[in-house]
Amino acid sequence: MTEPLNFKPFGLSALALALIGWGGLYYVLTQTLPFVWSRWGFFALLLMALTGTALPIVFFLHRRFPDNPPADANVVVRQATWVGVYGATLAWLQLGRLVTLYVVLGLAGGLIAAEYFIRIREKAARRPPIIHDDNAS
Repeated sequence: MTEPLNFKPFGLSALALALIGWGGLYYVLTQTLPFVWSRWGFFALLLMALTGTALPIVFFLHRRFPDNPPADANVVVRQATWVGVYGATLAWLQLGRLVTLYVVLGLAGGLIAAEYFIRIREKAARRPPIIHDDNAS
């Protein structure tokens, strides 16, 4: 049987990602000019900020609505990273004024479908533990 997820391993990572991401975004937005490296920094820091902010929320949702089989730490981090990728991609598309309702919904649907298929593959590859009975002869 697997033990339930603990927030302790995620706490420091979530805090570091959120603080570095949001603090760096504040610095980039207020202290730099929109040149190439500051734009790339903006997207990287936005991804970090959204991932760090989403990590406790995704952990709480997995705690509140458990799966069968239960989600491991990789699933929680991957799903929080999807949130960061989604937000950074929308920000990048907004530079070219390409964000519409259909793009927002289509990108969200595509990322949800990718996560759904990854979870299906993980469930299919899962093998139940073998329990040896020492009393059986």
